[in-house]
Amino acid sequence: MKNIFIINGSHPFAHSGGKFNQTLFENTKSFFQSREGYALKTTQVGSDYDPKEEVEKYKWADIIIYHTPIWWFQIPFGFKEYIDTVFTEGHQNGIYISDGRSRTNPDINYGTGGLLHGKRYILTTSWNAPKAAFTLENEFFDQRSVDDGALFGFHKMNAFTGMKLLDAHHFHDMEKNADVPKELENYNSFLLHHFN
Repeated sequence: MKNIFIINGSHPFAHSGGKFNQTLFENTKSFFQSREGYALKTTQVGSDYDPKEEVEKYKWADIIIYHTPIWWFQIPFGFKEYIDTVFTEGHQNGIYISDGRSRTNPDINYGTGGLLHGKRYILTTSWNAPKAAFTLENEFFDQRSVDDGALFGFHKMNAFTGMKLLDAHHFHDMEKNADVPKELENYNSFLLHHFN
């Protein structure tokens, strides 16, 4: 039995209603509920949550699946607050013990104090930016990928806890040219590749 913890980092704000990420969240739940051998826990960041319970979900999970839109090149403020609150609650309580350094040699081993070793995570992001903005020469993101550019810090944050990236899947041009059925078909193929 694999334990899957799914987090919807989307929440309504201004013109963003969070509908695509809610659809993705429900799709992911249905995918695992239709298969044997998986136990699920979920969190909707826009709803109330107990930080202690959220820490326990991280400790319980084998795989964490993050779904998030990207607002101004970062995760939404409610999702950032969730991470700050829950990871801080997890200090010396299952998420991380320290930053990994010692006072005798403080220059080395930063980022090695995580307690979530053996756990993997998946990140999905949805963007207004088209994929070409990341890949074409002279375009906005200077040919840096989502994972090595705008979301580099998000991946390092997870590495700090001891988790390792299983894979990432990014949805582009979702505000002006979204083909949601096609995107979900591609995403389900991505899930099948990892969880057949």
